[in-house]
Amino acid sequence: MKVRFDNIRKSFVHVFGGSVLTESYLLKNMGFIISIVLIMFLFIGHRYKVLQRMSEIQRLEQELKDAKFESLTISSSLTEASRQGEIERRVEEAGLELEVSREPFYLLKPKR
Repeated sequence: MKVRFDNIRKSFVHVFGGSVLTESYLLKNMGFIISIVLIMFLFIGHRYKVLQRMSEIQRLEQELKDAKFESLTISSSLTEASRQGEIERRVEEAGLELEVSREPFYLLKPKR
């Protein structure tokens, strides 16, 4: 058991001591390793940007939905307020002496 523990300890020291970086296999493939690490950083950064944009899209969709509901509510109340019966009731409540004309209107054309 002692031999295995020593082997593990030596390999642990070998890796974390930095001497593994001087081996010929790693030195030959150092460009490849660095490019893989850079690609990993690019993927992580891209994922972070995508998550931010998705969050922004969800926020804007919710804001759009709220604006549509508000527009619908305002349109509905405006339609209700512009009905002839509603206008007559409000004129009567305000005490204005206005009446609805029972005759159709006509245009007077000036003589030339």
